[in-house]
Amino acid sequence: MRNPFDCPSILSEAMPSFRFFGPLFLAFLVFLSQIALTVQTFTGTYGINYGRIADNIPSPDQVVTLLRAAKIRNVRIYDADHSVLEAFSGTGLDIVIGLPNGQLQDMSSNADHALNWVKDNVQSFVPNTRIRGIAVGNEVLGGTDYELSGVLLGAAKNIYNATRKLHLNDIQISTAHSFAVFANSYPPSSCKFKDNVNQYMKPLLEFFSQIGSPFCLNAYPFLAYVSDPGNIDINYALFQPTQGIYDPKYNLHYDNMLDAQIDAAYSALENAGFGKMEIIVTETGWASKGDDNEPGATVTNARTYNYNLRKRLAKKKGTPHRPKNVVKAYVFAVFNEDLKPGPTSERNYGLFKADGSISYNIGFHGLNAGDSSFLSFKQGIYPQGLFRSYALVYSLSALMVLLFWS
Repeated sequence: MRNPFDCPSILSEAMPSFRFFGPLFLAFLVFLSQIALTVQTFTGTYGINYGRIADNIPSPDQVVTLLRAAKIRNVRIYDADHSVLEAFSGTGLDIVIGLPNGQLQDMSSNADHALNWVKDNVQSFVPNTRIRGIAVGNEVLGGTDYELSGVLLGAAKNIYNATRKLHLNDIQISTAHSFAVFANSYPPSSCKFKDNVNQYMKPLLEFFSQIGSPFCLNAYPFLAYVSDPGNIDINYALFQPTQGIYDPKYNLHYDNMLDAQIDAAYSALENAGFGKMEIIVTETGWASKGDDNEPGATVTNARTYNYNLRKRLAKKKGTPHRPKNVVKAYVFAVFNEDLKPGPTSERNYGLFKADGSISYNIGFHGLNAGDSSFLSFKQGIYPQGLFRSYALVYSLSALMVLLFWS
């Protein structure tokens, strides 16, 4: 019987196999470790915007309870409020924070300020708070503030460089655009960027292409319908059965407006030379109440749109023009925000009311749903998911060792 302590003998017999399989084995371990540690900016297909322009909404801790009860993991906020970032710590929720438009000029002109901003609002909270991205400004291009448009790229570059200098390499940099950047979006194949937007958009897209960022689109079939109710079938906007539209250039049929809006944006990207860039819908929703000149802003329509949106995203499919690009979207918004300026609709996009109860039923539960388990959620998703990843690595590694020594 072989002496189990005869290590030189065992190693000498195994050495030829190791020389052959060793490099493959080591490469395999490296590959598995990358699988375990790869950060996903967007998990699944459904997310939500957490706006806070209100004086009567639940605390950030209660919002965490609400979102986890609803199993909504992807969240966007419009600033970097520390009370929110602290509340999200250890929850497993993935969050994209925002650099407000009012700070773009400063961040563009002063790299040190950008570095300090990232230190204070990102480095101080990761990894316990799962900050996955920074949205640099919101709907900057396409408006009339050309000075702000001119500093957007500089701000994005300085924020990006700051994350790299601080070794925060898994933070994605982006900015969201409204449909105001497009010259035409009907039919989808005809869509292009406006001439007065191109001078700012193309350099921005070039930069985002280099760093692997998506094109972030705020897409609202509701706003399109409100602007032209006489010519747009509301069923087409609500994902309801309808004749839809036909795009002769693409030779494609569209049965809902959101898909058409996304493909219009893809067309604009193609025309600009960035056809490979992914699109993520960073805002979409439907108001449950509006002014007299906002037709369609009803609770019934809001429920129909958001319920059908969830079903559409759950299918994990692409659009007619990009069937392999799975649609991912953040719905707007968590709450009705009573202090938002503008038309009545602006204060009535929430899936939840200010007291935490549901605005209408699309399958979520409110804070007052009566289930005490909703109120104690601070542990769970993040550690469990990470441990599962490592368990996978170690299990497969053990299997490789057994095969190696057999």
